[in-house]
Amino acid sequence: MSKKVKSPRFAAASFAVAGLALSCFTAFTTLSAQAAEPKELFFYNWTDYYPVDLLAKFEKETGIKVTMDGYDSNETLLAKLQAGGAAYDVIVPSQSIMRTLINQDLLLEIDASTLPNFQYVKPAFRDPGFDPGRKFSAPYLWGTTGFSYDSARVPGGKLDESWKEFFEPRKELQGQLAALDTSSSVINAASHYLNVDECSENPQDAKRILELLQKQKPFLKMYSSDNTVDRMASGEVIMMQNWNGSTARATLQKSTIKYVYPKEGLAMFQDNFAVPKSAPHPGNAKIFIDWMMKPENAAAVSNAIAYANGIQSDKLIDAKWRVMDAINMPDEFASRLRPEKECSNKARELQDRIWAKLKG
Repeated sequence: MSKKVKSPRFAAASFAVAGLALSCFTAFTTLSAQAAEPKELFFYNWTDYYPVDLLAKFEKETGIKVTMDGYDSNETLLAKLQAGGAAYDVIVPSQSIMRTLINQDLLLEIDASTLPNFQYVKPAFRDPGFDPGRKFSAPYLWGTTGFSYDSARVPGGKLDESWKEFFEPRKELQGQLAALDTSSSVINAASHYLNVDECSENPQDAKRILELLQKQKPFLKMYSSDNTVDRMASGEVIMMQNWNGSTARATLQKSTIKYVYPKEGLAMFQDNFAVPKSAPHPGNAKIFIDWMMKPENAAAVSNAIAYANGIQSDKLIDAKWRVMDAINMPDEFASRLRPEKECSNKARELQDRIWAKLKG
């Protein structure tokens, strides 16, 4: 920096004053935007991925009324935004579609790092490769996509830590398992099992994946991304491709449910708050996102739905989640995590063809 200062202490004080001024300006700008907008917010989020009572707290503290709609996949979210008919203020895209949303000019720049509560974001979540500097997003939750099973209904009480158990199920389990109804989740898992790049542009790789999924399909009871907690806890299925948070919540109802981190690898996702370019209430959206970066509010979500968040709130997380492998992953499994990637258009076209043929 070329600007001269009299001493380190003076410099620190200058930066502190400047930071305070910026924070006050940001808060003033945000509050001004709120005052100019109707006190309402349209929130488009994954189904069963936010506690309703926390929305009531937000409404009470801010006076902003929230309407929340749900979707079941990133593909559904992307299609809705591309169609241009979605009047939502806050959305929750995964990192695997963030670059697409940015490149297609579908997101509003929110400069999350300038919001007052960004100070509570964990260092690992402040400058992600999919959104350098957090210009378009703020961190929400993160987790993994493996599979779960009821050990009380499995011969011998235990399955191998391998996708083989899911894609080539034992005879006793055939017809008693479910896959997520999300193309990226299913194809990613198959790719890991076959040791194929999940974003492969090679038609031969796509053929191998399709053949595996077609062979598995008769053994499935359903494809479903809804009610994944209840499907396991109620015993509707014995085994299910599942998210770690859903598995943990099911385990509270049925202690014999286990979560598997397959040795071939499993997807690690990171979900984010973002604001569509067409948002009718962008000021209210920034107020909501800033509010969600408060540790107490981030922890309230994690405690309600059992996914880790990107905010410094670990001390506020309920002890019941800390004893579950689904949430508190054993250290030896860390090497099995595969962060979700954003695939090229060519790779996505192959995936779309796989899914169309599989579900057709």
